Amino acid sequence: MPQYRRHLDLTKPLDNNLDIYTSADYVDPPFECHDWAGITQQGFRVARLTLGTQTGTHIDAPAHFLDGGATLEALPVDRMMGRYMLLDLPAKASPGDLERPLRVYRDQTILFLRTPQNGPAVLTGPALERLIALPPTVWVLAGEIEVFESEPMEFHRMLARAGKYLVEDLDPKPAREVEPGGEIFVLPLRLTGTSGAPCRVVVRY
Repeated sequence: MPQYRRHLDLTKPLDNNLDIYTSADYVDPPFECHDWAGITQQGFRVARLTLGTQTGTHIDAPAHFLDGGATLEALPVDRMMGRYMLLDLPAKASPGDLERPLRVYRDQTILFLRTPQNGPAVLTGPALERLIALPPTVWVLAGEIEVFESEPMEFHRMLARAGKYLVEDLDPKPAREVEPGGEIFVLPLRLTGTSGAPCRVVVRY
C-alpha cells in the first residue's frame, strides 16, 4: 500500500460566506440552511437546504452548456477518482507552450489544472484543443481559464462539446498546496438528470 503524507480537502465550506454566481441579468439560487426540526420538539435535528446544482465546489456535466449534452449520472463513478496529472498553466499559452509540461502525462485518470494566482490563464483555441485531446474525462480546475479572443464561457462550451466534466470553484488555499503524484476523489451528490452537482473534492499524495 502506498504511504500518503498529506490529505487535502479542496472543497469550499457551504455557509453564508459563499459567493453566488451573478451576471448582468442572472443570479444562481441562493444558499440557505435553516432549522426544520429540533431536539426539543421532535427529538431530533434536521435542517432544510436550498442551493443550486452549481453551488460552491461543484462538477459541471456537458448538459450545463450543451443542449442535449450528457447529464451527471452518465459519468461512471470510477472516472471520479484516481491519479491526477497536475498542470500549472502560464498566464498565456499556445500549443507550443504546453508540449514540455504535457510530457509528464502517464495515463492519469484526471487532469488537474491550476492557473496563476493573480489572474486567469488565457489559452489559444488550439492550446485548449491540445488539452481536450488528452484522455481524461474529468478536469479539476483551480482558478479560471479564458479562450483567447473568444466569447465569455467559451472554455466551458468547448469542454461540454468534447464530453468533458469540469470540477471548479475549489477552496483556493489548499488547492495551491497540491503537489504532483497523488490521487484525487470527486464525490458529487448522486443527482439524476441534472447539469451538475455540489461535490466534495479530496486529494492525497
